[in-house]
Amino acid sequence: MKVDFIKMEGCGNDYVYIDCVKEDFKYPYKSNLAVCISDRHFGVGSDGLIFVNKSEIADFEMEMYNSDGSRSEMCGNGIRCVAKLVYDKGYTDKKHFTIESMGSIKKIFIEEEEDHKANLITVDMGEPILTPSLIPVSLNNEEIAKQVPISIDLLSAKATCVSMGNPHAVIFTDTMTRSWEDLKALPIEKLGPSFENHEMFPKRVNTEFVKVLDKENVEMRVWERGAGETLACGTGCCATVVACVLNERTERKVTVHLLGGDLKIYWSDEDNHVYMTGPARTVFTGSFDTKKN
Repeated sequence: MKVDFIKMEGCGNDYVYIDCVKEDFKYPYKSNLAVCISDRHFGVGSDGLIFVNKSEIADFEMEMYNSDGSRSEMCGNGIRCVAKLVYDKGYTDKKHFTIESMGSIKKIFIEEEEDHKANLITVDMGEPILTPSLIPVSLNNEEIAKQVPISIDLLSAKATCVSMGNPHAVIFTDTMTRSWEDLKALPIEKLGPSFENHEMFPKRVNTEFVKVLDKENVEMRVWERGAGETLACGTGCCATVVACVLNERTERKVTVHLLGGDLKIYWSDEDNHVYMTGPARTVFTGSFDTKKN
């Protein structure tokens, strides 16, 4: 069986997209396909696989799988790419529409280029979840999980835990027993798995390592649950800005500088929603032969 796909990226966070809006996808093993197609040596190469579907409760649906085959509740960069895909293909001519992911509905706002293609895309990511049991993070109380001590191996740090529909642990590097002034030198491939699978996080966790530059700019590297380090994480940027505000480190409008580019995040004090603005780009299209997998 050959599967037609579209490779897209948002700030370097790249996924393979399968368009199911006009025709349902019949392949029975979506999780296995995600593993095979994401492989950067024997597959297309990506951080995961996303199916773009019709929806009964929104305009469209994003069905997302990580590169390890696990389902994920939300992806900020992924949902911007889904928005660009459906807009550029003419499935909608509305500049404001909705996309659901695992039952959660997000509002989309399109900013066009001169050729009437989607350029910058803003997503209303909703209200951050700060109740520990709902994130989830295992604590003895339900107070906001701010500056929670966490130890791995010989390293200790303080994490602020936030859910943006998926769980995040935001770690400011100056709270670690060894603070990496240069984030590029952080051994994230060693630290990431230990945080992701820490016993405090019953559903595993995405981990953001953050350096605050000033009140409106931060740098971030991210270890994503089920995918490893990625060049960007939209929900991680949202969680980071929420953590920054909670810890009085930044204002509510912040540019997050990532390895793959910049995202602009605004945590509104009017409706308590987090708004994410950034690009999305189509890289190439192709066909993948599932018989070899």
